[in-house]
Amino acid sequence: MVSRTYTVAFEGVEARPVEVQCAVTPGLPAFSIVGLPDKAVSEARDRVRAALSALSIALPSKRLTINLSPADLPKEGSHFDLPIALALLAALGILPDDAVETVTSLGELSLDGALVPVIGALPAALAAAEAGRCLICPEASGAEAAWVDAANVIAPSSLLHAIQHLTGQMPLPPAQPGEVRADSGERDLRDVKGQERAKRALEIAAAGRHHMIMIGTPGSGKSMLAARMPSILPPLSAAEALETSMIHSLSGLIEEGGISRLRPFREPHHTASMAAIVGGGRSAKPGEISLAHNGVLFMDEFPEFPRAVLETLRQPIETGEVVVSRANAHVRYPCRFLLIAAANPCKCGYLFDPARACARVPMCGEDYLGRISGPLMDRFDIRIDVPPVSLSDLDLPAGGTSSAEVSQNVALARAIQAERFANVTTMHLNADAEGTVLEEIAAPDEEGRSFLLKAADKFGLTARGYHRILRVARTIADLAGSSAVRKPHIAEAVSFRVNGTAGD
Repeated sequence: MVSRTYTVAFEGVEARPVEVQCAVTPGLPAFSIVGLPDKAVSEARDRVRAALSALSIALPSKRLTINLSPADLPKEGSHFDLPIALALLAALGILPDDAVETVTSLGELSLDGALVPVIGALPAALAAAEAGRCLICPEASGAEAAWVDAANVIAPSSLLHAIQHLTGQMPLPPAQPGEVRADSGERDLRDVKGQERAKRALEIAAAGRHHMIMIGTPGSGKSMLAARMPSILPPLSAAEALETSMIHSLSGLIEEGGISRLRPFREPHHTASMAAIVGGGRSAKPGEISLAHNGVLFMDEFPEFPRAVLETLRQPIETGEVVVSRANAHVRYPCRFLLIAAANPCKCGYLFDPARACARVPMCGEDYLGRISGPLMDRFDIRIDVPPVSLSDLDLPAGGTSSAEVSQNVALARAIQAERFANVTTMHLNADAEGTVLEEIAAPDEEGRSFLLKAADKFGLTARGYHRILRVARTIADLAGSSAVRKPHIAEAVSFRVNGTAGD
């Protein structure tokens, strides 16, 4: 007789169903796990044996075989402990077969039978709901999983409580979703003194999700400006929050089961490896670009990142997804993020200050920014210089437009775009527009078209640069409440494309 229960194996953000089969047959005493398990799964037999012993359940002197089907799908992680234990208990007649066959479970077992939280509870709950099964997971993971279908998520604290629930001795109440974290409001654009042009660039970038690079001397406020980008972005929609949280769940970043409506803000150090930025490693985990999905990826000291890392950003910026290829798997992660890069104008940082610049001026500036390849620089819609703030501006009290006011403008512009792309599944914001759709929504008037053609000829714009100016101009028009793209919108978009040291 073979008993069955179900769990999941993770491939990117997808939780693929796995059938856990257990057979107890005559023969020499043995406990084997087959089905392409990794080391953590193979060690489950010792954790399961100890956990059952803690409950005074002795394994019979027979051959115990656990099969994880499909057998050609790699199984990784410690979350297979609980389903293996449940399948084994059903094979021993301790649990009814119909009880374990209608559940999907995951959880790591400690040696005393307690259930230890594991990553991936949220995508596992989604897979269980699609299969029409109840999910059993550790108590500490229940608040996270309950966001999908709270009525069908049971979160026992130990294997004993799971057994009591499945046998009907002590049914457990459904788990409750965690809290929704709100904006703390600690960072506000009002804190930034001066830099009005940079603030305007932030507003445009936020409204249309346009990638942006800031070039300026050390201490000019580039990091301060970037850190305030989340404060002007609208909160995540329900679908976006679920999609983003699934990625964070696989990385163990969801705290106490709370789902955040705040857009992610990731700022990796320039010494980060390619696997850390793009994703990869032994288990092909998501990288920073996927953790920033639906949010902001801020890369300070942009030219200091390894050249290979920077070049791998080119395709994800265009496609909104990244494929992590390994010998045994090709894992796909979404990565639709807003990239904000910051750089000094040269190695010493004082290219335009004769009193402080190094002896290699102006060659040091060309060499330093030359680390950013032309094709990558061409993918930035907005390029601005961030000059030092004058002492007179620093002495002024905090004032100017607040993040709340800018956020309202951004929300209105995004609402216009949501209506515009309502029937286009592959496009969400102006930055996504391409082909005939871009020609329809961003066609400038005659005066604007003539101006753009002259600018393209004067500055030698590429075809990509030409189209990116149209996208930015469309966003500027949306912020102004204009249905048509006119010359002032084109002119402002061009000024952000061919500006100073950051220009073409």
